[in-house]
Amino acid sequence: MKREFAVIGLGRFGGSICRELSEEGMDVLAIDTDEDKVNEFKDIASHAVIADATDENALKELGIRNIDHVIVAIGDNIHASILATLILKELGTKTLTVKAQNDYHEKVLNKIGADHVVHPERDMGRRIAHNIISNNILDYIELSDDHSVVEVKAGSKMRGKSLIDLDIRAQYGCNVVAIKRNRDIIVSPRATENIKESDVLIVIGADIDISRFEKHLVVEED
Repeated sequence: MKREFAVIGLGRFGGSICRELSEEGMDVLAIDTDEDKVNEFKDIASHAVIADATDENALKELGIRNIDHVIVAIGDNIHASILATLILKELGTKTLTVKAQNDYHEKVLNKIGADHVVHPERDMGRRIAHNIISNNILDYIELSDDHSVVEVKAGSKMRGKSLIDLDIRAQYGCNVVAIKRNRDIIVSPRATENIKESDVLIVIGADIDISRFEKHLVVEED
């Protein structure tokens, strides 16, 4: 059955989520106080309405409690973001994802019951930092405050060696959960699997361990 989403706040972040969900065929209710932004999404989202998310009655009238997943992507107004989150929790929102502006905002959102808190500027900064460390680091995804997944291209120190030879788990405390090889994905690769030049390794572990792994095996020397 098709899931229903609501996106509150149609700035760059919320607007991007709204577009992607709509392109995936989801039912999306787009909400903003700015009429121009709402008009921009009226032909993209299933429904686009002008409403104040800090007005409990307005949210009730929109039937927000029947929505499967609500994303609060309010821009710079932290007070409005927190108040909207509180109201949505009291209304019994099933799943609530909220954008945080800073670490303090994130702590408050976690305290008042947001199911997922995203910090796009910080998280993107971390991903970019890891990507620019080396051309071999393709992506970096934070799983929690201290665990992540990194996607790396096999460097010269890894090519031609097996996972046993590299001993990544014992040496660095990380696990290679999959290998992308051209169009194939090898899930839970065998320890005897040899790393090839075009391979991309998907590695999971604690940030401190991933950092050691990157410095010793991934980053190429000039």
